[in-house]
Amino acid sequence: MLKGTLDLLILRTIELQPRHGLAVSERIAQITRGTFVVKPGSLFPALHRLEQEGYIAGAWGESAQGRRAKVYDITPAGRKRLAAERKSWDRIVTAVGQVLDPT
Repeated sequence: MLKGTLDLLILRTIELQPRHGLAVSERIAQITRGTFVVKPGSLFPALHRLEQEGYIAGAWGESAQGRRAKVYDITPAGRKRLAAERKSWDRIVTAVGQVLDPT
């Protein structure tokens, strides 16, 4: 995974709907049809970092299975970061596309 891609995927997933950590991972795997499988060792440090940086906010609640879980939601700063990451990602995709299929 390219640097910054995990943050982009997490922020977008949480932007769509507040989720707890495992649900974030499951949704990313579902949307990407298994191309990206985010393991807990990568996911939870990223969630904690994004929360410390003020891009997401976590609150304790319950999972669908009735277990205690920290549910994350995107903050206004997170929405700004997501918009910037999307622009950056668009530039990367365009540049790689130009290299792979020059016309």
